[in-house]
Amino acid sequence: MQEKEFERVGSQTPIHSDVRVITATSRDLEQMIEQGRFRSDLYYRLNVFPIYVPPLRERKADILLLADHFVEKYAKQNHKAVRRISTAAIDLLTGYHWPGNVRELENCIERAVLPCLDKAIKAQHLPPTLQKEAAKISSADGTLKTAIAGLEHEMVVAELKACGGNRSATARNLGLTERQIGLRIKRFGIDSKRFRHRD
Repeated sequence: MQEKEFERVGSQTPIHSDVRVITATSRDLEQMIEQGRFRSDLYYRLNVFPIYVPPLRERKADILLLADHFVEKYAKQNHKAVRRISTAAIDLLTGYHWPGNVRELENCIERAVLPCLDKAIKAQHLPPTLQKEAAKISSADGTLKTAIAGLEHEMVVAELKACGGNRSATARNLGLTERQIGLRIKRFGIDSKRFRHRD
């Protein structure tokens, strides 16, 4: 790697190669070096420009974008009419912690597309693990205030989606002012841009 040369098996003639090596791991290589389980010289040759990719649970904004992509992919692959994800299903997807990261999300969407007979994936199409997690969260704080906030959040998200992310139209349809809808969007941490209609 250092000399950018290699030899074929059984040959002693060096061959020059100008390549870029990209590697990935989920292990703590620095800890493995300390334990003598990974060569330090190899590590420092590879670790020229490290890129840290955070887990999916730390990239909430990516969940819906990836989910939409997988819906399109598996709907086409399985000749399904599924085109979107319902608000209730979106809440389950964004509220889950995704220990299996993008691969688990892809598997989840593929599994949801297969039994879906409508144009939208609904909450009941998602795996039981997501629904159990949502039930735990809701039962842990089952106050009236929480229930009202949950309903309000669902209504705002549903209207934003119906209006393509247009705050003025959303406020008008919900009987609120633009300032009021803006405050609710901020309070609930809703990204209204994700609902904009694609060209």
